[in-house]
Amino acid sequence: MGEVIPLFGAPASEHSSSRSGDASQVEEGSAGARLEAPPSEFAPIEDASLCALGRRSMSRRELERLLAARGYQGHAIADELDRLEGVGLIDDYALAQHLVAHLQEGKGMVGGAIKAELVKRVIAPGAIEYAMDLIDTADELARAREIAAKRARQYGSLDAVVAERRLTAFLLRRGFSATTVRAAVEAVRTA
Repeated sequence: MGEVIPLFGAPASEHSSSRSGDASQVEEGSAGARLEAPPSEFAPIEDASLCALGRRSMSRRELERLLAARGYQGHAIADELDRLEGVGLIDDYALAQHLVAHLQEGKGMVGGAIKAELVKRVIAPGAIEYAMDLIDTADELARAREIAAKRARQYGSLDAVVAERRLTAFLLRRGFSATTVRAAVEAVRTA
């Protein structure tokens, strides 16, 4: 390893000598003051919650479960969740709206399938109902037909009966009603 060249403070000989020895020692600067790691700006529970929210958006209940699993106590968790809600870092209503838009547009899901995903994310029931009311169901049949036509192209090499069965199952998993699925599959079959 090469020589350490100091940018500030003591001459190179003092820095070289302070670097040798036990690695667990705290270095001393040229004025003899101890240089220590800066204290954490946040309490441990704040660090844990901010780290978790940095990875993905979470519902209040998801974050509560995560913090409890990490050993934090109930009152500390409640205080932290209230703080995060107060500053807008957790918001079940906003999360539910975002997920509905993503599941509806990105994954082609509707109705019951979207609601099941929201329940799986442990979003507050009021937020789920609010987000579900925002779903536009008027064009559900048109959306089912569009998804069915796109998906049917992937089944072109299969027997017609097998392709129809797979297409029906696919649309049902997306949350379309049986009546809508029948109509969409029929539209693809006659096209």
